[in-house]
Amino acid sequence: KIADKCVRAAQAREAARKARELTRKGGRDDEGLSAKLADCSERDPQFREIFLVEGDSAGGSAKQGRDRKTQAVLPLRGKIINAEKARYDKVLSHQEIRLLISALGTGIGPEEFDVSKLRYHKVILMTDADVDGAHIRTLLLTFFFRHMVPIIEAGRLFIAQPPLFKVKKGKAERYLMSEREMEEFLLAQWVEKASIKIPGKAQPIKEEALLEALKRVLEFRTVFAKFARRGVPRPILDGLLRRKFKGTKRGMGDSEMAAAVSEVARELEGWSARLVGGENGDAAQINITGPEPAVFSPDLLKSPDYAQLFECYSEIAALHKGPCTVVDADGKEVTTKSLDELVEVVMGSAKDGVTLQRYKGLGEMNPEQLWETTMNPETRTLLRVSMEDAVGADEIFTILMGDAVEPRREFIEKNALDVVNLDI
Repeated sequence: KIADKCVRAAQAREAARKARELTRKGGRDDEGLSAKLADCSERDPQFREIFLVEGDSAGGSAKQGRDRKTQAVLPLRGKIINAEKARYDKVLSHQEIRLLISALGTGIGPEEFDVSKLRYHKVILMTDADVDGAHIRTLLLTFFFRHMVPIIEAGRLFIAQPPLFKVKKGKAERYLMSEREMEEFLLAQWVEKASIKIPGKAQPIKEEALLEALKRVLEFRTVFAKFARRGVPRPILDGLLRRKFKGTKRGMGDSEMAAAVSEVARELEGWSARLVGGENGDAAQINITGPEPAVFSPDLLKSPDYAQLFECYSEIAALHKGPCTVVDADGKEVTTKSLDELVEVVMGSAKDGVTLQRYKGLGEMNPEQLWETTMNPETRTLLRVSMEDAVGADEIFTILMGDAVEPRREFIEKNALDVVNLDI
């Protein structure tokens, strides 16, 4: 134990020495910084911003596309060290971290850090949209949270939002941030000349009314998929919605929930449902037997997600029942028998004549595109990193980035079903 204390004391002294050294050097004096950092000419920190860019390739494009007066670029090579796991002296020995500290000019360490010396009033993380980019962004956020939290508290840390898609039709181009935004953009173009005929209605749905209905369809499908991931069979959920079952009704207990599910199951050939558990402190579960055996919590039918699903279904019930006839811009008609088929036909028609490009990496854009979409203050989107719950943030970083495996496994098992965009 005495030897361990001596080792830890020596490590602490070494870390403090490195912190003082980095603080004393500051600016551009650290070895290699002048070759990596493309600084800006503006001297007032409130008008200066620095992009911390993933990789030399994207860093090169950013250097060419930037506003040289106010924008600095520092490319970071590879994945930086995990500041949650690594010892403090190891963090300060990491080359990319040393470059970052020197570029920002604040120093490092409890006694040396001074946020008033920050050389840029916007520190912008710019990484790829793929899983590696998300990992690098998380490592950078971990470092800032553990060693430069005053920058976050001052509202100086941002995350760039490069586009995920470029949509081109003829000579017109549009950059879009997400798959939902891309779908809604295509639909907005499509409804200008298309329509949908619904049985029992004299006039087809078109233009703004059609666009709003299709947006609700997309929302419905997204929420519906959440229930599928949680184990609720589709025929059961369809039956509950057709019966206009509203799980949020005041005072409704687990047994009433199970009874409603059981009624739906009896209407389906070979299905049954019953409530299990709920005694001696055990959580109650609805057990489904039949073609798609399942077990799920009655709480799902009392959740805000179910309320949202019910609301969407109520608004698009006519489209859900079918059959509907899709009429495209050329007057071609296609009859659909289900909501899924309707979406498939509409989206297929909306993509006619459109070129879609999906960006995975910043390096896929040339300097002009990078400036136009991600760096231009007049057109870009930035997310400000804030910290409303310091204790909660500390817990999350400890769980996800720390040494202990079991808490991380429990977190993943608890939240895995809520993942929407998974890049494997």
